[in-house]
Amino acid sequence: MTDLVSQSVVPAPASAVNQAPAADSAEQAAPACPVARRRVRRLAPGKRLPASRLIGPGLFVALWAIASAAGQLDPSAIPAPWTVVRTGARLWTDGTLPTDVRTSLQRAGVGFTIGLTTGVVLALAAGLSRVGEALIDGTVQLNRAIPTLGLIPLFILWLGIGETFKFAIIAIVVYVPIYLNLYSALSGIDTRFVELAEVLGLSRLQFIRQIVIPGALPGFFVGLRLGVTGSWLSLVVLEQINATSGLGYMMFQAQNYGQTDVIIVGLLIYGVFGLVSDTAVRLIERRVLSWRRTLSN
Repeated sequence: MTDLVSQSVVPAPASAVNQAPAADSAEQAAPACPVARRRVRRLAPGKRLPASRLIGPGLFVALWAIASAAGQLDPSAIPAPWTVVRTGARLWTDGTLPTDVRTSLQRAGVGFTIGLTTGVVLALAAGLSRVGEALIDGTVQLNRAIPTLGLIPLFILWLGIGETFKFAIIAIVVYVPIYLNLYSALSGIDTRFVELAEVLGLSRLQFIRQIVIPGALPGFFVGLRLGVTGSWLSLVVLEQINATSGLGYMMFQAQNYGQTDVIIVGLLIYGVFGLVSDTAVRLIERRVLSWRRTLSN
């Protein structure tokens, strides 16, 4: 490579060397050019609004409060926002809500961790090996076609009625979207990058670290967001089956006593958990994929 560079260097003519100082003095004498303005992209979405993801929920709560104050909503069916806030404060003071929140976070965290690990390992095995693809992809597609919540009775017979089957169901709900998106991203890597890695003599580990991982990260984060949301959606159902604590159990008990405000408290907490976790994944994605220039930037 050094020989090629040295051969491409051609000595400059003497006239050009003599003219160089004059050109430098001319550049120093010329006035500084104004900084070019940043080109406005006419078809782009525009500048990102501050706290834009809170505008929609805030507008929903405002409309809810206005309708409640105007008497347009039945308090027994849809309590006012201030009633829900008072109920949540009472449950927190009683110690009921902290225990239920902690239990739900633990269940979702354990199931999500298992599902994340399983999805990544299976996707890497299927995306980087034809043998792995033949053994894994068809099985995962078959699993995806089966309703996961329909597996609950079978898993109760296999794993019992305790916490283990809840972890297993959450893990299945999480690993499927992670696997699908990561496997699709791995399969979509351009073969020209593979050829370039072979020309450069990269090892298998270097190829995975420098080519595979950067190319598959966008698809992985899409699956991660879907998996995070899926863990909360499945938890609502699972915590109503032989549970003695958790947000789903709290809502199930409130249903028996007709406590609509308690049910809405549980739903709002689930929604906040989902929004916060999705926002956290988005922030990590933006930091990790800062080299990309997309419409969302």
